[in-house]
Amino acid sequence: MNHRAPVDTIDDLDRRIIAALQLNGRAPWSAVARWVDASETTAQRRYRALRERGLLRVVGTMELDRTREGSSMLVRVQARPGRGLEVADRLTDSPDVRFVAVVTGAADLIVDFVARDNEEMMRILFTDLPAADLITSTEAVPVIRAFTSASMWDTGLLPTEAAADLRPDSLASSCDRADWDVTPQALTTLELAVVAALKEDGRTPVSTLARNLEHTESSVARAMDRLIARGILQFRTLVEPALIGYDAEFMVWLSIEPDRLDAAGRQLAGHPGTKFLGAATGRFNLVGHMVLPRRADLFRYTSDVIGALPGLLASDVTLHLVTMKYSWHRMVRPAA
Repeated sequence: MNHRAPVDTIDDLDRRIIAALQLNGRAPWSAVARWVDASETTAQRRYRALRERGLLRVVGTMELDRTREGSSMLVRVQARPGRGLEVADRLTDSPDVRFVAVVTGAADLIVDFVARDNEEMMRILFTDLPAADLITSTEAVPVIRAFTSASMWDTGLLPTEAAADLRPDSLASSCDRADWDVTPQALTTLELAVVAALKEDGRTPVSTLARNLEHTESSVARAMDRLIARGILQFRTLVEPALIGYDAEFMVWLSIEPDRLDAAGRQLAGHPGTKFLGAATGRFNLVGHMVLPRRADLFRYTSDVIGALPGLLASDVTLHLVTMKYSWHRMVRPAA
């Protein structure tokens, strides 16, 4: 996905297919076809065309808070004047970074670093920070619990019943998870290999996975089923929000009274524009990744949605100019 495409390069059927795959990137084509009002053959053909044009990608993702495989750190970055895109490009190339957005507001870039432990995180942030010579300041915001994740987002382009039909039962609201205080189980070698393979193409058939991993189809299928049932393996559909009708992409950084944090998080997680929302530590204790149909909608959003949150003390909004990397995959390259 190396370029930004005009909205008119896809039609309503394409958008419905994207919406179905957003609900479950690995949904059977029979189920996708039923909700997009097309044949299985047509749905598959349209998906392949979108993927070949670089407009769509389905990837498998590992929910880190359910494993011992590491943790993430959101970092707000200020770059030297005129060097922001260069910094973004170098950060995007880093194997330790899974998300990069160029934004406006009180930061120039938002970066999500992933490390296996505190020692590795210190190395990434303080010793081996990419483009450190071009960065003037950073602010780390550790996310400690998710209220909702991108895998749960509904584009609103399909009937509400589609989510119940397409999504696996294990994909429940993060707000109501009962396992937050349970020590995560270590993943097996095969489970890790399955996650790594699906990270590249979330719709890879089990037969292909088994052949590439040199395991039987039954063992690979069981490993995948275990990962999905435990909520560790989820699937995301990577697409430019503008292609499906969302021209405004932004992040909100909120300071909430501690005793109202859970109530505020649950309230904001239920907004249809919330793609991700997590509790954090530091100056901001509630952080979200959002979309709206138009930038003009931000006016009422800040007053009617953010302003109505219980315990709100302060807020900041960083508006995305471009998302460079999402879920480990480069989305675009900056203009020369």
